[in-house]
Amino acid sequence: MKDALRELLLHALDTLRQDGVLDASVPPFVIERTRSREHGDFACNAALLLAKTLGRKPREIATALVAAMPASKLVARTEIAGPGFINFFLSDAAWHEAIRRALHEGAHYGHSRSGADRAVGIEFVSANPTGPLHVGHARAAAIGDTLARLYSATGWKVYREFYYNDAGAQIQNLALSVQARIGGIEPDDPRWPADGYRGDYIKDVAKDYLAGATAVAGGEQVTAGRNPDDLDAIRHFAVTWLRREQDEDLRAFGVAFDVYFLESSLYVDGKVQQVVDRIASQGHSYEADGALWLRATEFGDDKDRVMRKSDGTYTYFLPDVAYHLSKWERGYKHAITELGADHHGSLTRVKAGLQALDIGIPKDWPQYVLHQMVTVLKGGEEVKISKRAGSYVTLRDLIDMAGLDATRYFLIARKSDSQLVFDIDLARSQTNDNPVYYVQYAHARVCSVHRQMHERSIVFEQHEALKHLDRLGGEHARTVMVEISRFPEIVEAAAASHEPHLLAQYLRELAGAFHVWYNAEQFLVDDEGLRNARVALAYATRQTLANGLGMLGVSAPESM
Repeated sequence: MKDALRELLLHALDTLRQDGVLDASVPPFVIERTRSREHGDFACNAALLLAKTLGRKPREIATALVAAMPASKLVARTEIAGPGFINFFLSDAAWHEAIRRALHEGAHYGHSRSGADRAVGIEFVSANPTGPLHVGHARAAAIGDTLARLYSATGWKVYREFYYNDAGAQIQNLALSVQARIGGIEPDDPRWPADGYRGDYIKDVAKDYLAGATAVAGGEQVTAGRNPDDLDAIRHFAVTWLRREQDEDLRAFGVAFDVYFLESSLYVDGKVQQVVDRIASQGHSYEADGALWLRATEFGDDKDRVMRKSDGTYTYFLPDVAYHLSKWERGYKHAITELGADHHGSLTRVKAGLQALDIGIPKDWPQYVLHQMVTVLKGGEEVKISKRAGSYVTLRDLIDMAGLDATRYFLIARKSDSQLVFDIDLARSQTNDNPVYYVQYAHARVCSVHRQMHERSIVFEQHEALKHLDRLGGEHARTVMVEISRFPEIVEAAAASHEPHLLAQYLRELAGAFHVWYNAEQFLVDDEGLRNARVALAYATRQTLANGLGMLGVSAPESM
């Protein structure tokens, strides 16, 4: 709808240029939906922007633009408001066009080619392979996977990537924990490793290691060595075992990745040292107090950062620089990294490290999406403990308690940088207060209409039905049509702003408009023309809901 109005305005601008009325370039103008229909359906600020360039009154320019616009069946009338806004009041035919598009495009409605097959790498979850995925990882998985679906829907070639932090102190603690369990040491024993992992899953890893089991993850197959004294063998097996468990949890969540990248490979391939050498060769590092420092303040950080400590080990942000460099070299000129908000402090230094390489990486690359913590409630009380994990609620716990659909929807429903309260009781309820139930029920209601038509041998001819859309009257039907027309814009906006919650909120609004209309009017009336028009609108609603739910990774049930 916005594109159609933009074409009308561009035509008017060309006419004014040809007539000599306009001799200046037009700044990028905005066409947006109004908050109240008394101000029209859409408003445009083109005249206000041109007034600054031409030194003329904006209402005078707006009048000329309106006069130069060609007639269109989509626009009932225009109105010049306030200082010079052009308000568009759309005709019924404009809203009927949304029904036609939804039915004609089917599963592709809401999709676009704005990405033009450009590559985008989206990294998310990236959990340490030291235990089951927790609720924070669950939120990361829901956000990252939905972003990937939205980018794919807008024409991008999407690569989902998982970065395993399989090196460092936490991996050593994992190996020591498994070794202790192999030796029969319990977590409450004084001999237990100081920073050891205490969940029951450590016992399972130890049991499989002693049994000589084989673990497969990421195409790598590792068979346990059984030797309780071989810490390297224990480490290798434990990491692969936990990677496999995380992969299984993600598959249960409907999430799959195209690329799995191991932090350890950066050390094996010498990539971390290459980053150090490159930064040094560009003059962006120095030695002090026995350590090697990055001149991070040259690139916007509040202080310089240690890259290599006095004991010869690298600080944790340096492999992150090497990893993101690999993304750049692999062609991800557009990259998104989804992280927990607790990683915020490392973002500036990673970007500083990338800039210090002096290889042309833009300052705003990569883009980051941060999510806040999740609090799980059940029976009005916070749930904190999972027996398997030992100290936190896992992704699998959420799915078991709330179900897959509710878990995905609830983790998306709020803006990612807002803290989220996940109410298990609400997620399980079959009431209108449960947003995912409310949206799915709207889809199921249309499917029920379809079944009733079949039972009554009522034939729906879509081509014929579209001829009777002018029979759709009343504010309730119009509201549903307006909501359907918004869908392509919502998909574009949610992808571009990295805010998938916009789609979840939109689906609830569309479902609400449909429920009001459904309760107000009968669909299967005797008047064939009216019946077909209403069924066409219902089917367009069903298609839009199904497409939107699919982008969230949520099912669209036919009955409930």
